[in-house]
Amino acid sequence: MAKQNVSEQFVDILVRAGVKRLYGVVGDSLNPVVDAVRRNAAIDWIQVRHEETAAFAAGAEAQITGTLAACAGSCGPGNLHLINGLYDAHRSMAPVLALASHIPSSEIGLGYFQETHPELLFQECSHYNEMISNPQQMPRLLQTAIQHAIGRGGVSVVSMPGDIASQPAPEKSIEHALVTARPTVRPGDEDIEKLRRMVDDAKRVTLFCGSGTAGAHAEVMEFAERVKAPVGHALRGKEWIQYDNPYDVGMSGLLGYGAAYEATNECDLLILLGTDFPYNAFLPTDVKIVQVDVRPENLGRRSKLDLAIWGDVRETLRCLTPQVKLKTDRKFLDRMLKKHADALEGVVKAYTRKVEKHVPIHPEYVASVLDELADDDAVFTVDTGMCNVWAARYLSPNGKRRVIGSFSHGSMANALPQAIGAQFVDRNRQVVSMSGDGGFTMLMGDFLTLVQYDLPVKVVLFNNSSLSMVELEMLVAGLPSFGTTNKNPDFAAVARASGAYGVRVEKPKQLEGALKDAFKHKGPALVDVVTDPNALSIPPKISADMVTGFALSASKIVLDGGVGRMLQMARSNLRNVPRP
Repeated sequence: MAKQNVSEQFVDILVRAGVKRLYGVVGDSLNPVVDAVRRNAAIDWIQVRHEETAAFAAGAEAQITGTLAACAGSCGPGNLHLINGLYDAHRSMAPVLALASHIPSSEIGLGYFQETHPELLFQECSHYNEMISNPQQMPRLLQTAIQHAIGRGGVSVVSMPGDIASQPAPEKSIEHALVTARPTVRPGDEDIEKLRRMVDDAKRVTLFCGSGTAGAHAEVMEFAERVKAPVGHALRGKEWIQYDNPYDVGMSGLLGYGAAYEATNECDLLILLGTDFPYNAFLPTDVKIVQVDVRPENLGRRSKLDLAIWGDVRETLRCLTPQVKLKTDRKFLDRMLKKHADALEGVVKAYTRKVEKHVPIHPEYVASVLDELADDDAVFTVDTGMCNVWAARYLSPNGKRRVIGSFSHGSMANALPQAIGAQFVDRNRQVVSMSGDGGFTMLMGDFLTLVQYDLPVKVVLFNNSSLSMVELEMLVAGLPSFGTTNKNPDFAAVARASGAYGVRVEKPKQLEGALKDAFKHKGPALVDVVTDPNALSIPPKISADMVTGFALSASKIVLDGGVGRMLQMARSNLRNVPRP
């Protein structure tokens, strides 16, 4: 049997860790690894058109599967292109292993062609970032990198010079059993007892949930029922906690709706469950706050805490719920549920009047129809900007759907690349990219990746020929919009020229049929929907000091728009409120 080289050993270890695909662009220093992938039937090389796409795709795959995914870039500019997608994966706690191939080891530090220093470049967007400078570091270094990515939830980067990749792997190297799943973290009994006392002493408890409630829906609902707590959520918590939730009071933040802000500010005790919600202007300063998080570094960095609990949300609630006293007073909960329903009733009217006749098409109408027609287990990938607003307000979670976006990193151009990674996981599952024209055109070249691999991703393009979220930011800052207008082609024609299905929609009556036809199409499809760039209704009380990025200082409500099926859910929850 021929002796393995380092590249072959590297690929074998990835396979052992459960990696099924390596996303990237081939080139010089990376060629030995790509060739090793070619000769290994257990892993596929996924050729994308831009390495940023490779990192976004790997991050999305990791979020869908919960297991390790991988991407790669060649030396210098090749691996440098990975960095934005890796930042997003890292901040999303997606376990990703990135290979940054490097210039010849003998030339490092001498200003060689394409020389960069990956061990410095990726330091901030990784848990582990080291270079293989000697074959004897294998396989231990790669195994260590994998365990960092999986164990801590995030990115590990391994850089490797091309000449090292071609050298023989060390003989009698030790390949130990790899960690492929994270353990649960249970708080100590003393912390549980402190939290129990705080819950029992509070008259009004509110829960505010983030992505850390994934897998803990039943436990959150049981606890909310026991203490009669309204349940609000951040954007990343929406898919995990909003469905089948009779205590739902909506979402807080700039894109928020409903009574979540009131519920978090009018309680005695606010419990933050698995959220690193960054907008502290929305968090109260005069109530007791407890935070539960599996990452101890998140505890207390957004608000002053009265108690910090290091642990999984599910395990914490499993320990806590049986010990707290059953509360019988529903006054606070019922008042918040009514406020929530009233708030949604008030904002929904603006976009329910004659929307089927409005031209240009209201984007809210597009999102609402999309929500109705998409599969019950669809994966939505959502561009940063106004698509975040439409996803937050119109996509209805049900416990089977997934909604993935650059919700922590806030990058443009994420939706299409993330759809690629999500679709490779399961070609039979519906994947819908909710793309803005700004984000789509930034990495539009990778629409060709859909065609090349015949991936049946459906791109629904909200085409308002502008960077409308930026225009909003300028408006509330008292600035005239400038540099925000896009001169766009007929994207449907571009899709057809690329070999995909493409249809352009300019009138509301065309929308439903166009989406149905695109969803029926077996391969990649693009629906270019011309939408109204002036769709947002801005309350007149907005002033320049109210918005800095996404943080509010004076006003707590900026966007006034519809909320789709969430209104029906709020009305349904109101039926549980006892009548006087």
